[in-house]
Amino acid sequence: MGKTLIEVAQQLSTPKTVQKTVSEKTKVIDETIPVPKVQLIYAFNGTGKTRLSLDFKQLIAPKEENEGEADQAELPRNKILYYNAFTEDLFYWDSHLAGYSDHKLKIQPNTYTDWLLTLLKDLGQDGNIVSYFQRYTSDKLTPHFSEDFAEVSFSLERGDNEQSGSIKISKGEESNFIWSVFYALLDQVISILNVDETEGREVRQFDDLEYVFIDDPVSSLDDNHLIEVAVNLAGLIKSSQSNLKFIITTHSPLFYNVLFNEFNNKTCYMLERFEDGSFALTEKHGDSNKRFSYHLHLLQTIEQAIADSKVERFHFTLLRNLYEKTASFLGYPKWSELLPDDKQLYYSRIINFTSHSTLSNEAVAEPTPQERATVKLLLDHLKNSHAFWQQEEQNA
Repeated sequence: MGKTLIEVAQQLSTPKTVQKTVSEKTKVIDETIPVPKVQLIYAFNGTGKTRLSLDFKQLIAPKEENEGEADQAELPRNKILYYNAFTEDLFYWDSHLAGYSDHKLKIQPNTYTDWLLTLLKDLGQDGNIVSYFQRYTSDKLTPHFSEDFAEVSFSLERGDNEQSGSIKISKGEESNFIWSVFYALLDQVISILNVDETEGREVRQFDDLEYVFIDDPVSSLDDNHLIEVAVNLAGLIKSSQSNLKFIITTHSPLFYNVLFNEFNNKTCYMLERFEDGSFALTEKHGDSNKRFSYHLHLLQTIEQAIADSKVERFHFTLLRNLYEKTASFLGYPKWSELLPDDKQLYYSRIINFTSHSTLSNEAVAEPTPQERATVKLLLDHLKNSHAFWQQEEQNA
C-alpha cells in the first residue's frame, strides 16, 4: 500500500527511530536519528514533485481557518521558503501586443512578492541578482530593476556605452533570472542565520525558518550551466551553520549526480507514483544511487539483458546511445571511432541498421544469435577499451 503526498511529507520531516543493540547489556534500545540537513529526491517528470513541495509547506506551516489573509500569507514564509513551478508563475510579461517594444517582466503583486521584493531591495541585492543571472547567460544581457522592484527590463550591452532597447528574453533565460532572484534570497538567508546571536542579525525575519524546499531549478539549463548551478548551490548550502534544513527534488540525473557527490552528509530518495495514485519514497543507499547517472543506467540495462539472455533489437539503440555519450565525453568527433579498429565500418553499419530500420519486414524484436553476440562483444569492447570503472569481485 502506497502513501499519500502528505504522508511522504511527514516522512521527510519526522526524525527516524531505529533500534540499537547495547553490547555491554545485550539489550536493544530505541535511538532517534534527527532529520538530516540535506535530503535529495530523484523523481521522473510528472511524478508529483511540485505537489509534494506544496503539501510539505502545508505540513510545516498550516493555515488556520480563523486567521486573517495577511496572517495566512506570512506564516508559511516564517517557517519554510520554497522554489517550484509556482514561483515562476509569479513572473509574467506585459508585451502581448504585436509590435510592442517596451518589454518588461512584471512580478505578480501579492503579500509574498511584496515582502520578497522589499526585502531584496532593502538588502541591496539587485547587483547580486544581475551577477548570478549573467553567470548562467551572458555578461552582455543585463536586467534593470524598476525603483520599486516590481518590474524588470532587459537590454544587451554593446561594450561602447550603448545598449539595446528593452528586449524580451527567452523562456530559458527567464527561468534563469527567476532562479537568480531566489538564489540571492537564499544567499542572504544563510548569511544572516549564520550569525549565532539573534540580536546581531541584520534582519530578524528568518529567526524561525526551518526548511528550504527547492524543486528542479535546472529545467532550462544546458549541461555546463546545470553543473555550475549544482556546484554553487551545494557550496552555499554547505556554508550554512544554522539548523536550517534543505530538501532538493529533481528529474535530472546529472543534477542529482553532481549534488550527490558534492554533499558528504545527506539522505537520498527516489519518489515513485503508482497507478492507484499513491506514492513511495524509497531511501537509496551507496551504490544504488549510481542508477541516476543515465549512461550507467544504460550500461546496467544492457548488461542485465545479456546476463538474462533477453537481448532484443532495441538494445542496439541503447548500445548506440551509450557509444554516443561516451564519445562525447571523451571528445571523439564520431562515436564509430570507439568501435574495434579492424571492423569499424562493419560494426557501425550493424548498429545503424538495427537501431534505425524502418521497413515493416525489418521490425523483428528477436535478434539472431550472431546479433546477440555482437551486442555483448561491443559492450565488452567499450568497457575494456575506454576506461569504464570495473568493480572487482570480492572473495567470500
